[in-house]
Amino acid sequence: MYVRVFAAAWLLACAGLALLAWGFEAPFAYDPVGPRAYPLLLLFLMACGSLWLLCKPHGDPTPAFDWAIARRAALCVLVLLAYSLLFEVLGFVITTALATFALGLLFNGRLLPCLISGVLMGVLLYGLFDLSLDVPLPLGVLRLLES
Repeated sequence: MYVRVFAAAWLLACAGLALLAWGFEAPFAYDPVGPRAYPLLLLFLMACGSLWLLCKPHGDPTPAFDWAIARRAALCVLVLLAYSLLFEVLGFVITTALATFALGLLFNGRLLPCLISGVLMGVLLYGLFDLSLDVPLPLGVLRLLES
């Protein structure tokens, strides 16, 4: 019952925030998609999750609280917090590589595949966003290699 009340409240909050985000405009065009695409995408995904919680059948049992899963979720939040704090300092490529590596290990990935996928994610996503989509991303410490 409490889950459905929370889901309904969250769905209303998503709708209200989407109305606010729809009015986002930049005084100058700093990227091709504009400032409203990212918040609207996140709000859409959260609204889909709320709808699922509202409409899921009553017969599904709620799993018992598991400390291992809670610890893994907390570590995931800490990795994402570190990602946001180090994004400008270290730059997109290094921060994305480190976060991908850490999240891969957090979800029981093997060391070498996590390392390779982290480096590939950082480099390939930088190429996609900065070079293909013209979205400027910070280079951080790699700025020294640019010249």
